[in-house]
Amino acid sequence: MKALYKSGPHAGFELVERPEPEAGPSDVKIRVMTTGICGTDLHIQSWDAWAQSIIETPLIAGHEFYGEVVSVGEDVRDVKVGDRVSGEGHVVCGICRNCRAGRRQMCIHTVSVGVQRDGAFAEYVVIPETNVWVHHDPSVTPELGAIFDPFGNAVHTALSFPLVGEDVLITGAGPIGLMAIAVARHAGARKIAITDVSAPRLELARKMGVDLAVDVSKMRVKDAQLELGMREGFDIGLEMSGHPTALPEMINNMNHGGRIAMLGLPSQSIDIDWGKVVTHMLTLKGIYGREMYETWYAMSAMLSSNPVLHSHISAVVTDKLSAADWEKGFEIARAGTGGKVVLDWTEL
Repeated sequence: MKALYKSGPHAGFELVERPEPEAGPSDVKIRVMTTGICGTDLHIQSWDAWAQSIIETPLIAGHEFYGEVVSVGEDVRDVKVGDRVSGEGHVVCGICRNCRAGRRQMCIHTVSVGVQRDGAFAEYVVIPETNVWVHHDPSVTPELGAIFDPFGNAVHTALSFPLVGEDVLITGAGPIGLMAIAVARHAGARKIAITDVSAPRLELARKMGVDLAVDVSKMRVKDAQLELGMREGFDIGLEMSGHPTALPEMINNMNHGGRIAMLGLPSQSIDIDWGKVVTHMLTLKGIYGREMYETWYAMSAMLSSNPVLHSHISAVVTDKLSAADWEKGFEIARAGTGGKVVLDWTEL
């Protein structure tokens, strides 16, 4: 099969022939149709310090995908050949304290598809049946199915706290931040503001129905509050950027008792005014991945029940290329000026 392969501890990928993976007794083999390019994949491609610290090569990367089941192991009970599916990328142990308590997203032995085991930048991928999400809704296109993983990040983050009637600040208008706009609106938020410095991404946010798209190279969040007619601070903060200045500015503009969900991974230490966190009684919650599998049920339910949200989430995919043009796709994703980039593995 064709696959994007990292043969050793160095930058770059190669599109080469690799042996097809085989399904074990509890596994499902999937013919990959589409894959999304994630920030994690950009780190792996460039072989930066983070990638070097967490990845062992050789490796096939890729963890955001949609495809068709072509074979199943003898112990697989529910997934059938021909099912159209996406995959939860965190493979858990099932026996640690959190797994046994039903908190599988907190498994201390998590192995990530496309990071610590071969992933979906290939014509075929194998994952455990427990990680397969079958799409029963025919309105889920291959492009939309490919972004269920990051959509799940947006849903997990946005629904960490009740949103009905709340004023929401989102920092970072990348694909996940953009999807969080639609989720927050669906969940009943009052005013939604989003920050970024990319004019194209802020324009995408406006099309998603955000109340105010803030270019923080020209406008401060406190001024955005005035423009929105807010007398106090934001009630809910969704930090999606990982930028070192985003969280401190968010903290400075939260209402007392405000709650912040943090998904963005900072690349350096952030200086936090912990006195303000204490005296303003703020809550900060770290978010990683998706709740397994409540987030997946929420995603499917929202898409099938809300045509506007379905349209907005689908619109986050702004570029689709043949997997043969993967280098161009990675260049577009790395530029950080558009939405989600999807590679089509049926066109090689």
